[in-house]
Amino acid sequence: MNSNFRKKLKDRKLQIGTLQSLPSPEITEIFAGAGLDWLFLELEHSVISLGEAQMIVQSSQMPVAIRVPLIDEVWIKKALDIGPAGIIVPQVQTADDAKKVVEFCKYPPQGKRTVGIARAQGYGENFQEYVSNANENTAVILMIEHINAVNNIEEILNIEGIDCLFIGPYDLSSSMGKTGQTTHPEIQRAIDSVKESADRANIPLGVFGATTDAVRTYIQNGYTLIAVSVDTMMLGKVAKDIREKCSELGARNE
Repeated sequence: MNSNFRKKLKDRKLQIGTLQSLPSPEITEIFAGAGLDWLFLELEHSVISLGEAQMIVQSSQMPVAIRVPLIDEVWIKKALDIGPAGIIVPQVQTADDAKKVVEFCKYPPQGKRTVGIARAQGYGENFQEYVSNANENTAVILMIEHINAVNNIEEILNIEGIDCLFIGPYDLSSSMGKTGQTTHPEIQRAIDSVKESADRANIPLGVFGATTDAVRTYIQNGYTLIAVSVDTMMLGKVAKDIREKCSELGARNE
């Protein structure tokens, strides 16, 4: 279910989502029922298989963007054949990396994506319609999460076919020797420099934050593709809150 995901990106419409790392379509349905705009489906740091990813996309009532594990033609084309609204590619550090991603995501003449018959193509029934429109309908999102990418951002943005830059503050902080210090002035200066370049190139920006407070400033600064928290973190936080609050009640009654 794409719901004009790429068009909303290009139009700078605010889209709020979260990151799913558990292979459960039921969790996807719960997120959709909560009114989220999109889902960041995690295949880089999770046990979700491509088959499970397809079931999640099939069950979703909101656009799903799949993060593949690496810059790899086979991974990207297999993920695209599931039929997501977009592809998120991690650790893009150079213009050559960005060029490869676009080539792997786009059918000729824009790229060199090969032709398959899978869910995205309606198992063959909607083949020509999908192939004719896939380049226009599928979002290509690059993760900017390494200081090398920051240093090469102007060259990266010269590559045609990029729909969004998605900042990964945690990996970026690690690459700068300040793991987890996402609010450190040096990290923020690096992120600000990416934004300045993206704004000049008219490329939308997205970001992940562990909490709503973590993304507040980004939203105020014009970031529009927002992912807050992770399914596992949400479950853990709620479970901990229940235990602590019920324990406090029990202690008062002793």
